[in-house]
Amino acid sequence: MALSRTRRLRSGPDYWPGFVDALSTMLLSFVFLITVFMTAQFFLSRDVTGKDAALQKLNRQIEELTSLLALEKNAKADAQTSLSALQATLDDAKKDNAALASRLSSAEGAAAGANGQASDVAQRLAAEKELSARAAAQVDLLNQQIAALRKQLAAIEDALQASEARNSDSQARIADLGQRLNVALAQKVQELSRYRSDFFGRLRDILGNRPGVRIVGDRFVFQSEVLFDTGQATLNPAGKTQLDQVASAIIDLEREIPPEIGWVMRVDGHTDKRPIQSAQFPSNWNLSAARAIAVVQYLVTKGVDPTHLVAAGFGEYQPIDAGDSEEALRRNRRIELKLTDR
Repeated sequence: MALSRTRRLRSGPDYWPGFVDALSTMLLSFVFLITVFMTAQFFLSRDVTGKDAALQKLNRQIEELTSLLALEKNAKADAQTSLSALQATLDDAKKDNAALASRLSSAEGAAAGANGQASDVAQRLAAEKELSARAAAQVDLLNQQIAALRKQLAAIEDALQASEARNSDSQARIADLGQRLNVALAQKVQELSRYRSDFFGRLRDILGNRPGVRIVGDRFVFQSEVLFDTGQATLNPAGKTQLDQVASAIIDLEREIPPEIGWVMRVDGHTDKRPIQSAQFPSNWNLSAARAIAVVQYLVTKGVDPTHLVAAGFGEYQPIDAGDSEEALRRNRRIELKLTDR
């Protein structure tokens, strides 16, 4: 190290490290912006999915009401058809009655002019009167049936109006539900953002500017070397000391966030792109997942509620530095803590 500094002093100012730092800062900022955008897209997609499910349920209810309305309209049409048929039958009965009355008059005139046929005419007259009485009874029955059908039509009309009123009420409820879902979603996102900011601020105060530990956007990042030995998924003593302070902060957070806000602390394991050479871990995915699980299990032993923890392994497929240098590979080997909704 002393020899390197002596050579730089002899050869004049070396601006290359400053240029590399500036370029690295710009690259990190770009990656951070992309990560924030993707995270926002992910949350918006989940919220819109929950809202679409509620709207689909209400739409199914509207479809059921529409089907009922169609059935009621069909019943009304059938009743109208029956009424028309009964009206036609009534008209035929009236015509028959008129014909019988005409025949009765003719029979009475014939009886006055033909005394010899009085007995036969009297019998025919009695029969005609009986037939007329039956026709009158049939007419009365038809009138009663028509009155009943009219009542039934009135009831169907009332049912149709009630169905239309329910349909209008359902549409209003859908609009109101959409507004309330938007308001509730905005409130929960705002509250969770406030608790996330408080939590990471608290961790920043606790851990300070320790090497290998930093905050990147909405994530708290540990370099893997801080918590694990190379190629291993067992926490080392120094890593347990770091996680003890994190567990204390999470427990305080559990007491502060209201129960109605669903949240989890997601622990993400990442590796570099070099294939692992270990019988215990056949791939980088296995190693990253095992490390995330080890962190979660240790936090549970320190009193963190397991329902607020999630372990995820990403292997080498989510790098934050695309370079091939040792420094780039070291940055990609990391454990990330992220407070998000459930």
